[in-house]
Amino acid sequence: MEGIVLGQYIPGNSFIHRLDPRSKLVISIILLWMVFLLTRPAEFVGFSVFIVFSYFMAGVTGSFLRVLKPGFYLILFTLTVNMVFTPGHSIFSLGPVAVTREGFILGAVIGLKLVFLISVSSLITLTTSPVRMTDGLERLLRPLRRIGVPVSELGMMMNIALRFIPTFWEETDKIKKAQVSRGADFNTWNLSRRVKYATALLVPLFVSAFRKSDELAVSMEARGYSVGMERTSLYELEMHKRDYVTLVVVSVLAAVFLWYRTAV
Repeated sequence: MEGIVLGQYIPGNSFIHRLDPRSKLVISIILLWMVFLLTRPAEFVGFSVFIVFSYFMAGVTGSFLRVLKPGFYLILFTLTVNMVFTPGHSIFSLGPVAVTREGFILGAVIGLKLVFLISVSSLITLTTSPVRMTDGLERLLRPLRRIGVPVSELGMMMNIALRFIPTFWEETDKIKKAQVSRGADFNTWNLSRRVKYATALLVPLFVSAFRKSDELAVSMEARGYSVGMERTSLYELEMHKRDYVTLVVVSVLAAVFLWYRTAV
């Protein structure tokens, strides 16, 4: 699992790093909405260029392929299932299994959309610290307090989740290496052995997760954390000119995208 960066924050001073987390969250919602509407080749090409350009601006181009690694098997599975089970014109056959042209196209479209979804989500986490992400989400959802939504608690849950994703990846890697040093072979084709090795990996991982949860609960209680209590931030969020300009630019691009879909 070396090189996994899913959920990790990479410090930097790029234009995207300096954007307010609220503007980045709104922009990511717009982009994710656009991903679900992509259907034409020109739209996929244009969105691909935009994603690559965004990673270049953020200075995290080296992390682009690594953030896709956790979702690689899901993308491959989606492509394979659609190629085999979608009816249409057969490209070639392997015994009773026929790969269709329509299935390949559908699988490629869904696979690319998954790549875009992972890329957009990862760009936000790579360029925004968990604390600022939590503060931004809490500020955006603050109006929901009037109807009884526990916004602060939701923000705290998100903060803890983002912080613990890299921790659990590292913990899993340590346990796996320890099991391999004891002779475990996680690449074996023997199903019973794979189940045995997976159990040897998951049991200590769950034990570690519960232990860390208890330690975190004690730490939060010792620091006076209480549900429903109003808290202040050390650094208050502030929208700048660059945030408004970026929001306008992305909104205009989304409007052009909608116009293109209806006019062409």
